[in-house]
Amino acid sequence: MRRVASVAALSFLISACAPTLQERVSMYNEFGLQHYQKGEYARAGDDFQVALALSPNNPALLYNLGECYDRLGQRDRAESLYRACLQHQPNDANCRHALSVLLVENGRFVEAKQMTQDWLAREPKLSAAYFEDGWLYEREGNPVAAVERYQQAVYYDPHNIQALVEMGRVYEEELNRPSRSLKLYQTALDYNPYQPDLVRRVNRLRVRGVGPPHPDS
Repeated sequence: MRRVASVAALSFLISACAPTLQERVSMYNEFGLQHYQKGEYARAGDDFQVALALSPNNPALLYNLGECYDRLGQRDRAESLYRACLQHQPNDANCRHALSVLLVENGRFVEAKQMTQDWLAREPKLSAAYFEDGWLYEREGNPVAAVERYQQAVYYDPHNIQALVEMGRVYEEELNRPSRSLKLYQTALDYNPYQPDLVRRVNRLRVRGVGPPHPDS
């Protein structure tokens, strides 16, 4: 889910002035985000539809509405919206990942892989593209190649939390290197401490007695 602006609905409700177009777009988007967070995907979709009518081809709204249809099981409509979003914002990492997930879950792995390879060819220094390819290597059952891609993602963006966490998970669950996982998780938490699931992972490793990796590990 994504916000389109910083204007909150409350600002509109307490204002004596007529809202601008952008304020109305932001207001309906905020309503949609609130309903989505409650699991009310149909209501959220209605809100995003209104916002999109006011701001056609807005990539954030196309993605948000696509997410609603995805959750409602309307995969064809979701795919169409994801692709429309990417036409206007080709490097939208969240939208590309959502589309990759949709394709993989629908048995279209080859298509997802080709889409990501094309993205890498166009953007050979984009961290998000390497992350996406790493995620696909995991789905393919190749954890070593996945880690290599995640390492490249972190090389191009040391603050790529997704890549740090996924690489840590692969080390923990697939490659039996929990000390390496702990270091990666802790780095991700340094960048963003509010990750409850990751905090639980770190605590579980510490309870097991896992410590920092040795220099050669």
